[in-house]
Amino acid sequence: MAAKPRAIWSGSITFGLVNAPVRIYSAIQEHQLHFHFVHRKDDSPIGYEKICKKEDKPVPDDEIVKAFEFAKGEYVYMEDEDFDAAKVPGVRTIEISDFVPYADIDPIFFAKTYHVGPDKGAEKVYSLLVRAMEGSELAGIAKFVMRDKQYLGCLRVREGALTLEQLYFADEIRPLTGIKPKKARVEKRELDMARALIENFAGEWDPTQYKDTYTRELRAVINAKRKGKEVHEAAEVEEPEEPIDLMEALRQSVERTKTGRSRSTRRRSTGATTSRRSTTSRRTKKKTAA
Repeated sequence: MAAKPRAIWSGSITFGLVNAPVRIYSAIQEHQLHFHFVHRKDDSPIGYEKICKKEDKPVPDDEIVKAFEFAKGEYVYMEDEDFDAAKVPGVRTIEISDFVPYADIDPIFFAKTYHVGPDKGAEKVYSLLVRAMEGSELAGIAKFVMRDKQYLGCLRVREGALTLEQLYFADEIRPLTGIKPKKARVEKRELDMARALIENFAGEWDPTQYKDTYTRELRAVINAKRKGKEVHEAAEVEEPEEPIDLMEALRQSVERTKTGRSRSTRRRSTGATTSRRSTTSRRTKKKTAA
C-alpha cells in the first residue's frame, strides 16, 4: 500500500467570498539516481567546508550572512527581519483573480505541477469548485507564496481533482533576440513534403509509450558492477550522413515513415479486431448462460 503523500503547503483557495481550505502536494516524482562523492580508498563520504576565498580558511556559521550584490563589489547585507518586511498579503491564500481559457496559456509559462486536495472538513466547498470548473475549459489564475517566494499559479481540474500549475511571470521569460533566424526562402514542394513527413508521424498522445531508457540502462550498469561483472562501453551510434539534397532527404524520409506507419496501423487494426472478437465472444457466452 502506497504511503499517504505529505503536504508541503496548507492554506485556502479563495474566489469572491468563498473560502476552500486546501493542502498542496508534489505531483511529480522524477527518475533520478542519487550519487555521492566518496574517498575511493575507504568509502568515506566527501564533505565540504565554507571557505573564505580571501583568507583561504573555514568560516563559522555565525559569521556568514546573506548579501545582495547591488553593484560590482557592493553588497547589501540581509537579516531575517528584512525578508519578513517584504512579505505581501496572502501568505496562506491562493486568491483567484481571473478565469481564463486554459488553452490560451503558452506552455513556456509552466514551471512545476502540484496536486491540491481539500483540508479536513472542506470537502464540500472543494467539490463545488471542481464541479463548477469542470467542462468550462477555464483555469483560475492566482498568486501564492511558498517558501518565502511569490509565484503565479494556474488552477485547473484534472481527473476530478484540482491541480495547481506554478507559472513563470511574464518578465521571467527570455525574449528570442539573437535566437530566432532570419526568414529563409522555402520552396513550395519542400514545404509540402515536410508537411507530409509530419503527417506520417502524427498520432494520438499516449504518455505511457515513452520510457526513460537512459536511467534503465544506467541501473543495469550499476547492478552489473555491483555483481563484479565487466562493463563495456556501448557501441557508438553511426552519425547520419549529411543529405546531399534537402528535397531528396525529405522524399526518402516520407517513404520510410509511410512504410513504418502502415505496419503500425495494421498491428493496431489487428489488435482492435481481436479485442472486438473477444468482446463479442464474452457477450455471446453471457447470453447463452442467461
